Amino acid sequence: MKKKILFSTIVAGLLLWACSEDFTEKAATGNIPNEDLQTAVGVNLKLTAAYSAMDGERVNRQGEGVAAGGDNWWADVVSDDAHRGSNDGDNDALRQVETLDWQTGNSWFLGRWSALFGGVNRCNAVLDLISQIEGGDFTSQEGEAYFLRGYFNFELQKFYGNVPFISVENLVNEEFNQPNPGPIWAEIEADFNAAIQRLGNDIVVGRANAWVAKAFLAKAYLYQEKYAEALPLFNDVINNGPYALNEEFVNNFNAVGENGPESLFAIQFASDNGRSFNGNGAGTLNFLNGGPLGTCCGFYQPTQDLTNAFQTDGSGLPLLDSYAATDVASDYGINSDEAFDPHSGPLDPRIDYTIGRRGIDYNGFGLNPGKEWIRANFTDISGPYLPKKNMYQASEVGDNRGIGGWGSDWSGINYNIMRFADVLLMAAEAAVEQPSPNLPMALDYVNRVRNRAKNMSYVQALDANNNPIPDTDAANYQIEPYASFPDQAFARKAVRFERRLEFGMEGHRLFDLRRWGNAEEIINTYIQNEGQDFDQSNYDTKFKEYVSPKYDLFPIPINAIDQSGGILEQNTGY
Repeated sequence: MKKKILFSTIVAGLLLWACSEDFTEKAATGNIPNEDLQTAVGVNLKLTAAYSAMDGERVNRQGEGVAAGGDNWWADVVSDDAHRGSNDGDNDALRQVETLDWQTGNSWFLGRWSALFGGVNRCNAVLDLISQIEGGDFTSQEGEAYFLRGYFNFELQKFYGNVPFISVENLVNEEFNQPNPGPIWAEIEADFNAAIQRLGNDIVVGRANAWVAKAFLAKAYLYQEKYAEALPLFNDVINNGPYALNEEFVNNFNAVGENGPESLFAIQFASDNGRSFNGNGAGTLNFLNGGPLGTCCGFYQPTQDLTNAFQTDGSGLPLLDSYAATDVASDYGINSDEAFDPHSGPLDPRIDYTIGRRGIDYNGFGLNPGKEWIRANFTDISGPYLPKKNMYQASEVGDNRGIGGWGSDWSGINYNIMRFADVLLMAAEAAVEQPSPNLPMALDYVNRVRNRAKNMSYVQALDANNNPIPDTDAANYQIEPYASFPDQAFARKAVRFERRLEFGMEGHRLFDLRRWGNAEEIINTYIQNEGQDFDQSNYDTKFKEYVSPKYDLFPIPINAIDQSGGILEQNTGY
């Protein structure tokens, strides 16, 4: 079982913190003076507390607590990958997020904002403490603090676009009310570069190293369309770094594969076989409604649109342009005691490690019975599918299941903020977008991901007693690598589609669509198609229209603007 470090660091934060974690508040006085922490032990305690902020659990956080976590699942519900789930009347604030009825006072926007600035200030506190210590070598710890500050600010930039940069000096002088005149990419790049210069290459579980910092710097370049700067860094990590794809795709989402060769940087969750302070509290809503473990609460359901994307063309390639024209057979509108035949057409095998479909084994718990495990009604937005990547494998319940404060589940499954498949596909994207596209390189990187999916173990069919039928796949799985990328336009489409197939239900989709500049077209088309798939005549009336640039950024929380005395300015359109 993983070491229980997260809860201990939260306790340490209660004892040690000498600064407010909300940049708009005055600093509180800590119980232990900062000068008493000017030791290696003190630095490491504060650094560990900075790492622990990645899960969003912290003292005095504001807004919706479930929105604070680093897996960003709730941002997926804005995209074409996921529904909020549950009943339409459950958690109205998240319903507003999904349906684009965005209010600046929505608690979900504040929850992530508050958590991320808490992380920034924990990093600043580490850097400030190190600066006060004479003698000793804290180069590595300083590098980790710079990396983490870069990561937290990258997330702020990704969510809100125009955010204040809070420096060490701002923290020391309690000058938290800083303006937000525009993006802070230069500061993010500087932090990742500072981390690269100070960190070593060795892998330490749960910690950053120079390879990780290079990958995140490259990602920051990619988000700014600095493809020429991004590609050499990605290639360095791919060709010289210590990472590789797991042989089994599913091992990115279970205890067996945690911190394996594919994991560059992950939130280190752990279950305690009881009340679990180290589990994923932000994902506590995203389990089956009842089901084999009696879980709660039916949120975060995959869309029909995402399900359709896993169809292949009979030769093992995706339907890049026509996937939405036909539907994967679903049991929408069919009760569990009524007959249903699962889809018989060709499918990418990753579908059944990503999406819980009726009639297919659900993570070793037996055949998914459909509606019986779905909380939503047929008239709700949510649809007939279940998430799988966040759910325990039946064989690992003892290792990965924890309990939250009200009997909720706090999973111990790590969340991979970045895995090697992500590096490959981001590198493929950068190769495609060069002034002279390197299509052979992009083809190679995409096919590495596809070949892993082709050669992995597939979900198996079950007999009437829920026992696997030897050498019998659960569906008609067909996947093959691309033979070629004939031109840049085709390669761009293939790379982007592959990201969706590989990372569905991992919290990346909305941010990909926004940076590609096609979120408005894709999300509005998806809303229309999803309503037709569910045969709900009033479906699209539940949504506002996605309009760029307004919806390309979340609003700055009005609480933060008010607390800043009006120094912070709101994003366009709100």
